[in-house]
Amino acid sequence: MSIQRKIRALWRPEMYHGWGKSSSYFEGWYLKMIDSTRSHAYAIIPGISLGDNGENHAFIQVLDGMAKKSYYYKFDVAAFQPGEHDFSLTLGDNHFGNDGVVLNLPILKGNIRFHNRVGWPGSFFSPGVMGPYSFVPMMECYHGVLSMNHDLSGSLTRTDREEEVSFDQGLGYMEKDWGKSFPSWWIWMQSNHFSENKKASLMVSIARIPFLGSHFNGFLGGWYFEGKLYRFTTYTGAKLKTKIVGDSIHITLSDKVYRLEIQAKHEPGAGELKSPIKGEMTGKVNESLQGILQVSFFQGDKCLFQDRAEMAGLEVAGDVPNELFI
Repeated sequence: MSIQRKIRALWRPEMYHGWGKSSSYFEGWYLKMIDSTRSHAYAIIPGISLGDNGENHAFIQVLDGMAKKSYYYKFDVAAFQPGEHDFSLTLGDNHFGNDGVVLNLPILKGNIRFHNRVGWPGSFFSPGVMGPYSFVPMMECYHGVLSMNHDLSGSLTRTDREEEVSFDQGLGYMEKDWGKSFPSWWIWMQSNHFSENKKASLMVSIARIPFLGSHFNGFLGGWYFEGKLYRFTTYTGAKLKTKIVGDSIHITLSDKVYRLEIQAKHEPGAGELKSPIKGEMTGKVNESLQGILQVSFFQGDKCLFQDRAEMAGLEVAGDVPNELFI
């Protein structure tokens, strides 16, 4: 049964991939939710940690992007109940899926529904954002994008403040990671909160990736604009340039037709999240949900889009090179 589930999951990145795993493995889903007033921003991360030393547990992390605080709740592995055919996860009294979340945590309680999800299109030979790399065995970390953009409805109660927050007409984003460890360094950014275009969405991930005893620098970029997803990735033959100057990151992604220019800026302060090292959640990463992106999109020399994005998720972790050309 585990083999059938694992094979099925190869073509369904949103599914649980850890069937049959007992050690040195992690898997987590990242659900970003921001209300319509942009005054409440949360990332909810349910997952499982199977360490080499038998320190196994399930978890839910909560990042409060406005307060720049995080919360980590442990659960017995037996409480972790993933679905066999799609993204459907029960973790204690909490439920997660493609259509929404139900939370019953000490800090947050409520029900949020997802509508009009914009998934990453897949095919038999390229089932998700990683493309053909989805089939490469023994990579330290795999990545999936479940929704570049979706609408929210419902509400959450913040119990320590006795505050109920409506997420009606809010926006969400959803991705996931699984494997053994996060890369030794990476840059990640995401926003679907542009001032002029509610449906535009950007995700960029750049990392040093261990592979067969060596490593390579790779990147994944997705730009959703006017109903179309433009892909800038290592495996599509796109090019990348990055330069870090102070608290700003300058990125250019390009292929033979299009060019995407991004200037990302940190806001002071960030929440601290736990990250996996050999399956154990012993690493640390600082993430902001208040980053600012300046984005320009070109076809040749013609500018098709130029705007500022707020409420950006932004991570710069490890010994990131100040300049990078791929």
